[in-house]
Amino acid sequence: MPTYEYECQTCNHQFEMFQSMNDKPLTDCPQCGGVVRRIVSGGAGVIYKGSGFYSTDSTVKADAQKKKDGAVSCPAKDSKSACAGCPATSGGSG
Repeated sequence: MPTYEYECQTCNHQFEMFQSMNDKPLTDCPQCGGVVRRIVSGGAGVIYKGSGFYSTDSTVKADAQKKKDGAVSCPAKDSKSACAGCPATSGGSG
């Protein structure tokens, strides 16, 4: 449930109210009984930091699946030399 901001048009009292989206907007000021209006605010944005969000989730899962399936990648596969003891190259040496 969102928090809505209100301002009294009579006494300028500002307050917040935790309401359901289906609730009707408040009309009376809790301090003076005057007419209030709901203030439209931008709300709060969400920022995801660190590992474990979106693309990193799928790559971590994909890497785990490759290891499970026995697929091995060689960091030197595009170069002329092979990694020593690398199971992805034939013979393990260049």
